[in-house]
Amino acid sequence: MLGQLFAPVAGFGVTFGTMFRKVPTQEYPEVKRPTAPRFHGRHQLNRHPDGLEKCVGCELCAWACPADAIYVEGADNTDDARFSPGERYGRVYQINYLRCIFCGLCIEACPTRALTMTNEYELADSERAPLIYEKHQLLAPLRPDMLTPPFPMAEGMEERDYYRGRVTGATRGQQDYVEQRDARRDDAASDADAAQVEARS
Repeated sequence: MLGQLFAPVAGFGVTFGTMFRKVPTQEYPEVKRPTAPRFHGRHQLNRHPDGLEKCVGCELCAWACPADAIYVEGADNTDDARFSPGERYGRVYQINYLRCIFCGLCIEACPTRALTMTNEYELADSERAPLIYEKHQLLAPLRPDMLTPPFPMAEGMEERDYYRGRVTGATRGQQDYVEQRDARRDDAASDADAAQVEARS
C-alpha cells in the first residue's frame, strides 16, 4: 500500500537528483572551446618560405570533392609574373562553404600540400555570397620574411628544389626584384595621378 502511494513520486527521482547539479553549459561565443589538433575547419592555401604559392592549379582538389564545392582555374606562370614555382598557378580558387562537408578529400588529393585545413569553424553568415571564399581569403598570410608574388624563383633553384625543402626564405635577388617592381608601380601610379590632375585643369 505504501509502495503504491510513493510510486508516482519515485518516477521523479532522476529529475530531483539532477535538479541542483551545476549545468555544464559552454558560454559560447564568450568562451570558445578549443578544437582537436586535427579538426577539419576552414581551408588554407599555403605558401613556400619565400612567399610563392604552393598551388599549381592542377584542379585535383576540385575533382576529388564529392560535394562539388571547389572551383579552380589554372593559368601559366611567365617570367614577368610568377606566382608559384611550377609552370602553372591557381589564378582563380573558390570554395563554396554552403556545399562543403569538410571531409578532407581535397587535402588528400593535393600533390603539393598547398591545401590544408585550419581549426577555424566560425563560418556562419546571414547571406549566401560571403560563404563563397575567394583565393585572397584562403591564402595564408605573408610572414615578415616573405615577399608578395609575383617574383622569380630563388636563384639557382628549380621547381623540385622548392618541394624538397631547399628554399628556406627569400633571397637577396628576389628582394631586389620586388623592390624594383614596387618602385615601378609607384612611378606609374604617380604618373597616372599627374595625368588626371592635368586633364581636370
